[in-house]
Amino acid sequence: MPQPSPRLADPVAALRAKIAALERGGLAPAHGPHPFGHPALDAALPQGGLARGALHEAAGRGPEVEHGTAAALFIAGCMARLGGPILWAMERCDLFAPGLAMAGLPPDRLLYAEAGRVEAVLQVMEEGLREPALAGVVGEVTGRLSLSASRRLSLAAERGGGLAFLLRRSRRPDDPALEEPCSAHTRWRVAALPSAPPLRRVPGLARARWRLELMRARGAEPGEWDVEACDATGHLGVVADIIDRSAGAAPSATTVAELEYEYEPEPEYAPALIPAAGRNKIRRRA
Repeated sequence: MPQPSPRLADPVAALRAKIAALERGGLAPAHGPHPFGHPALDAALPQGGLARGALHEAAGRGPEVEHGTAAALFIAGCMARLGGPILWAMERCDLFAPGLAMAGLPPDRLLYAEAGRVEAVLQVMEEGLREPALAGVVGEVTGRLSLSASRRLSLAAERGGGLAFLLRRSRRPDDPALEEPCSAHTRWRVAALPSAPPLRRVPGLARARWRLELMRARGAEPGEWDVEACDATGHLGVVADIIDRSAGAAPSATTVAELEYEYEPEPEYAPALIPAAGRNKIRRRA
């Protein structure tokens, strides 16, 4: 009987591998994934998470582009899950260390480098990415970033195997420099959303929420997700009301039957429960 012919490799996959090898310039392939631990995000990325040994980018949306608070906390959460020391380079030191600690990145894991100029920030990043003792490198860049500069950072990350993140900032919310080509493996935009209302009988702020927008990713489609901000372990959360019910669904009977109270401060600044105005009786939980 004639033997079956050997199965030919997928020509498209072979071509992609050849192009990737040319782009790496003979370097080893990427160093595996760094998963978010968020099912939707990990499923959307080809490796099941952020690629190690690669450059990534994050920025805010609208007015948040200038200070980049949500984007900085997003990056801090990504770095927190790596373990090991993190180098954070910036033009001027305006980081709020307790905020980074709440995202899982305590001060004893951070090395700060105040470089003063964008060019110096990029040089510090390149040197840090060559250091194998560092788990990751973050650089804050204001304004324009040339394609050749981002390419040098990508090559340095591939050689060192660490995770590299650019935090893009600008004084202009609509700065066209943020849309210029960049060699980053993924490009993210992070916008703050209103958090969930606090519990009825436990006043306080709920966990912050973000809208993550994946602008570009090699081998993946752009996407958008509403998530809960990074917790003390650096992990993102799934928005609770999306889990419990579909968008636009009516409130559950339990929610309607909750105690309906308003808070009125007393002289001792302690919240006092009083009946809601205009109601003759209080509906209690069924």
